[in-house]
Parts: sequence; structure tokens; C-alpha cells
Amino acid sequence: MTRVVVALVAIPAVLGIAYVGGLPLALLLALASALAAWEFYRIAAAGAYDPFSALGIGISALTPIAVHFFRLGMFKPPVIALGAMLLVALFAVAIFRRPPEGRPIGAIASTWLGIGYTGGLLSFAYALRYHNYTVTPAAGLAVVGYPLILTWISDTAAFFVGRSIGRRRLMPRISPAKTVEGAVGAVATCMVASVAYVHLVLEPLASLSVEAVVALLVGAALSIAVQAGDLAESLLKREAGVKDSSTLLPGHGGILDRLDGLLFALPTAYLLFTFPHVLLFVTK
Repeated sequence: MTRVVVALVAIPAVLGIAYVGGLPLALLLALASALAAWEFYRIAAAGAYDPFSALGIGISALTPIAVHFFRLGMFKPPVIALGAMLLVALFAVAIFRRPPEGRPIGAIASTWLGIGYTGGLLSFAYALRYHNYTVTPAAGLAVVGYPLILTWISDTAAFFVGRSIGRRRLMPRISPAKTVEGAVGAVATCMVASVAYVHLVLEPLASLSVEAVVALLVGAALSIAVQAGDLAESLLKREAGVKDSSTLLPGHGGILDRLDGLLFALPTAYLLFTFPHVLLFVTK
């Protein structure tokens, strides 16, 4: 019941803020990025790494906000140069705070990974909300809702199909509860859901039409991305020897436990929307 109540409160709130967009959406993503980064660095610490947690959490939180101001034209650094300077800054901090016996390579690498894994990947939600196709708030919500809804459907289908007919373990050393049948069921369900989403949401709200076969392939791609994200977080927790990333969400575990699949689905969706010759989206 706790799990259901949290979901019933959180989902409408997230969708409402996604519809509003702008700075409220950037701040929501900043909060989620900061909490996810905090969990990631806790996992890294449990795995005998010693990241620059405070620095990484701060930069992760600032990433979606920087994307917001970049869209407004108030902040336009060259992205490659900005990433390079961030790496320079991490090395500078390591020089003063991590002597050779303090494992500076592990500190720099884990801090860098945490920033990209949390704030970097979550920022694609903002990028999707303001994609070229999102000329209205409703269109923006429809586009960013695509990976959001299919992530939920993929997780739900994998759980129920796996529990009902699952027999063969998918990757027992990483996530013993996941089954091949659950994974296949999730992909199949997402393929059907993708076609339905295109016709019921994208076409009326965003004036986007997609061939049925393309919608099926997109659904499969997003489900595979979601499951890969889930397994990726399980891999991190398995190395560190922890069960949940935290207990921030009653009945759900931590932020990363809820967002792990979405973290991979968001850039996948952005890639497909950004290259029409891959996705073959056609504006009506």
C-alpha cells in the first residue's frame, strides 16, 4: 500500500511539472540528480571507492539547470570544452586532497561517472521536453512522456510476466530475480504500448505520426534500454554489496532504484527523436 500511495502522489506531480516545463522542471531534475548522485556515491563508498561526493552531487544538480539556461540562450559554453574543464577541476581537487596512497584514480573516475550517470542522463528529460517537435506544452509532455510511460510499462510487464511464467534466469550473478521470460514479455508489451502511445498521445497532442513498424521497433529499443539500465544499477549494487540504493522512497527503495531504467531510456528516446532518418517521425 505504501508503494502504491507514493506512486499515486509522485506520478501526477512529475507529469504536472513536465507540462509546465521551464525552471520548475529544471529544478525538479536538479533535485532528482542530487539525490541520485548522493545514492550513487554511497554505493561507490560501499564498494571501497572514495569519490569527491559533495563536489559530484553539486555538479550533478547544476547540470539540468545549466541545460535550462543554455536553452534560454543565457549560457552557451562549448560542451566539449566544459566537460574537459570539469575533468581538469577533478584532477585539481585530487592533487590537493588525494595523495597517491589515497587512490586518486578511483576518486576521479567514480566522481566523473556519478555526474554523468545521474545529472547527465536525467538532463535528457529536459532536452526531450523542449525538442524541436514540442511547440506546445501538451506536445512537450507527450514527447517526454514517451520514455516515461514505456519505462513504467516495461518494468511492470517484466515483473508480472517473470512472476507468472518465468523459469530461466536472465543474469543470475547480477540480478537473480530477473528471468528471460520476463525480459521478452517486457519487450513485447512495450512494442504494443508504443503503437498505442503514438496513436493515442503523440498524434493528437504533438502532431507526430509514426509508421506502425517503426513504433514497434522504438518500443523494443526503449524496453531494452530500460532493462539494461536496471541491470546496470544492479551490477553497481552487487559489486558494493548493497540491496537498495537508499530508503528515500517508502516502499520503493531509493531514487536510483526507481530511475535506473529511465536513465537509459531518456537518451535513447532523445537519440531517436533527434535523428528522423532513424526514427522516421513525420509531422502531420
